Amino acid sequence: MPRPAYPAIVTWPCTLFVLVLVPVYWVHYGPGNFLWFSDIALFAVLIVLWRGDCLPFSMMAIGVLPLEAVWMVDFVAGGQATGLAAYMFDAGLPLYLRGLSLFHLFMPALVVWMLVRQGYDRRAWRAQTALAWVVLPASRLLTAPEANVNWVHGIGDAGQAGLSAPVYLGLYMALLPVVVYLPLHLLMRRLFRPCRRPDAPGAG
Repeated sequence: MPRPAYPAIVTWPCTLFVLVLVPVYWVHYGPGNFLWFSDIALFAVLIVLWRGDCLPFSMMAIGVLPLEAVWMVDFVAGGQATGLAAYMFDAGLPLYLRGLSLFHLFMPALVVWMLVRQGYDRRAWRAQTALAWVVLPASRLLTAPEANVNWVHGIGDAGQAGLSAPVYLGLYMALLPVVVYLPLHLLMRRLFRPCRRPDAPGAG
């Protein structure tokens, strides 16, 4: 067996959790659900736990952490603040299915831990932008409009009707890297040292 880059007491539980989550989500939601940026972040964190690469978690720090923070606030508010976590209180969904979504609580903490432990990869802004420019069109083409994966049909459940689909998606793809990713990239550069592997001298 390969030796994980992070402590086994964290790596193995996360690995087993993902091994359970993937088939359950696949059956209940379908494969398109894994295009959600939060699901991609979970897989990225798992890769880092095993390999120690800096780039994946640095990308998720600017691409996913803000949305995860909103999800956690809404969860604490019982799904009444923004509605983002309202499904967690839907009795019509099986409890085990809602329980698997609790990764939204621990996954951001792992990303922050990785930032503190290894630092921030300065390539993340360009890489996350490239990822978004692949994932967003794929979400539009490969998933049902009612799922509204990554909000490619409009922000939130209501969607949008004021713009044509190509114009909305084009604006979304153009603005996301500038309005969300770039400010966070600059903040991460200021808060964290340049990234290094966890086994490098001084990495902690």
